[in-house]
Amino acid sequence: MQTQNTDPIYEFYTNHPVPPPINDLETTREIWQDENVHHAEYHLLWPHKEYRADLDVLVAGCGTWQAAKYALCHPAAHVVAIDISPASLEYTREVAKRYDLNNLELRQLPIENVADLDHQFDLIICTGVLHHMADPDAGLRALRSVLKPDGAMHLMVYGLYGRAGIYMIQEYCRRLGIGASQEELSDLILVVQQLPEFHPLLEAQGGSRQFHHHPMTADALVNPRDRAYSVPQLFDFNEDNGLRLTRFYWQAAYLPQCGQIAATPHADRIAKLPEREQYIEMELWRGRMKHHTFVAHRSDFDSDELKVSFDDERYLRYVPFRLPWTRCIQENLPPKSAGALVNTVHQFPDLFLLIDAKEKQIYEAIDGNRTVGQIVDTVEGSGLRARDFFQKLWWYDQVVFDTSKA
Repeated sequence: MQTQNTDPIYEFYTNHPVPPPINDLETTREIWQDENVHHAEYHLLWPHKEYRADLDVLVAGCGTWQAAKYALCHPAAHVVAIDISPASLEYTREVAKRYDLNNLELRQLPIENVADLDHQFDLIICTGVLHHMADPDAGLRALRSVLKPDGAMHLMVYGLYGRAGIYMIQEYCRRLGIGASQEELSDLILVVQQLPEFHPLLEAQGGSRQFHHHPMTADALVNPRDRAYSVPQLFDFNEDNGLRLTRFYWQAAYLPQCGQIAATPHADRIAKLPEREQYIEMELWRGRMKHHTFVAHRSDFDSDELKVSFDDERYLRYVPFRLPWTRCIQENLPPKSAGALVNTVHQFPDLFLLIDAKEKQIYEAIDGNRTVGQIVDTVEGSGLRARDFFQKLWWYDQVVFDTSKA
């Protein structure tokens, strides 16, 4: 294993800490004042358990502010943050001091050595980090070793197909000897702004030619090491290291029941496949998945407890929580529609759910306290459509459920 001082990633992120540092977390803190937001986040990870706030949390590869944000918004949690970049930790330390975050502990430590913390965690957050390691499998095994038996991981790694344009420009830079100095990055930005119209790099950005922030450009285009995963590789990555992928954090893009694919002749055919095969087909159909954000649990954990099922009447005892990033759009709607439900975090614009007036009543009755059955009793005439509608809300990442009382 390379020491952090000889690993090129150590030098790179010391000189180019990402994401861009921020000092003001007031808007974020305001969102998390709503207790339902906490419940929604918790039950996305653990639908079957009663909510608790006093979690032991590890943010592995915390960057410049991710851990400070989590500690601020979750004051009852004890948060440990590790990173190999002293610059990133210093930025985090400044934010922690500004907000007096006594529940945040910072350590300069590579993920491979996380066992040195001598602590087990309920939740491990590691987004955008493992794919930069010399041995991502060793990193994931190390994280698994400090995960409690019923703990959860919130992970993100790069997606293979959606980064084709990035890897083309990375190769271009390697062959030309482009480095990460400020002058070289300024020149590179000017060059990529002149890329041909249909270059895959621009396509992956929705046609945008905006490349402004030097550290972010460096992270994407001249990073000394990263790798990406297709869906089959992602499942192997988890299973080879003692974990099970239990859901995609934003699952709608991976489901044939959601978006434009649902109206095609192949939707039913894909839906009849085993779940893993469905996800593989959807990745190939969508084509531009730049990253995979997912939840994993230990492979020796009974993942059947995590299943959200609508096959019997137990769903009536689920308590639904609206996700805070969902919006009900009411302008420019087709006839007979009363709203369009959109999760603003979704990458793909076809992932919206049109609802009629009765469904809008049901959606607005979701308050984080009532069960599905109680909502059905409240909204007159909603009983016949409740099962299908709540399942669609779940498919489209509009709600999560507390199933602990089912």
